[in-house]
Amino acid sequence: MKQYCFGIDIGGTTVKCGLFTTDGEVLDKWEIVTDTSEGGKGILPDVARAILNKMEERKLNSEQIAGVGVGVPGPVLKEREVAVAVNLHWGYTMLADDLEGLLGGGIPVKVGNDANVAALGEMWKGGGEGYRSLIMATLGTGVGGGIIVDGKIVTGAHGAGGEIGHACVEPEETERCNCGNRGCLEQMASATGLVRLAKRILDADQEPSSLRTEEISAKSVFDAYKAGDLVAARIVDKFASYLGNALAIFSCVVDPDVIVLGGGVSKAGQPLIEAVEKYFRRDAFTTCKETPIVLAKLGNDAGIYGAAKLVVEE
Repeated sequence: MKQYCFGIDIGGTTVKCGLFTTDGEVLDKWEIVTDTSEGGKGILPDVARAILNKMEERKLNSEQIAGVGVGVPGPVLKEREVAVAVNLHWGYTMLADDLEGLLGGGIPVKVGNDANVAALGEMWKGGGEGYRSLIMATLGTGVGGGIIVDGKIVTGAHGAGGEIGHACVEPEETERCNCGNRGCLEQMASATGLVRLAKRILDADQEPSSLRTEEISAKSVFDAYKAGDLVAARIVDKFASYLGNALAIFSCVVDPDVIVLGGGVSKAGQPLIEAVEKYFRRDAFTTCKETPIVLAKLGNDAGIYGAAKLVVEE
């Protein structure tokens, strides 16, 4: 009986690994170093070795393993092929075929984009548990995204489904996003974007603010906001207007059961939710206005949970 599965989340620095039951209970989790030398050719052999060693340690055989799910930082096609993964120094890679071979051919492998997989993890055992359709926005250095409809990841024709961070929300923006375009949500609603907004607003006048006496970060902005700083309130309001409006637009397309906010900025907690809800409720289509917006729960483990869910049958 296939009672177990593995969830693997490959990042540019570390590979997070998890052994799960097919019911979603995590039995073990660990990390290995991501070896990006020589074009990243050692990454998959290292992953296979980590899985096989864990199976030996736990006295598991391939007949007990439902499969291995893998999240990668790049577009994925057909749950098997990676178009490119710049941070891993990979070009086009037949990841599922290659890893299945390294595991001996008896264990199926499925692959997903890391942000999409994190959204799937939050749907399975996190902030979106109990729902079947959701939008997740991960607010970190950039803005990652994942869209789940009826329990399935929306990947699109080119593996770019869920790239909500690169929707244009500020057409008047003059600086370029890392993607090459201007005015992306990522430029306005990431942790980095929040700092940019803060510096612009602080430079625009000399209104007193505690933010003028410390290094500006997403955390310091929200800390000042919670303390009643009026300039911080303007910064958070502007940030929330971009994010709330963008989520309202996405909700018209997807009509999710729930919207989940994760990433470092989400550590601001309920004040973040309330600030974003103000603009989401204002701008959303009538039947979407009451869609709940909640905080992610799995943190850095969302990727391994979602990767494992890739290989768990409904």
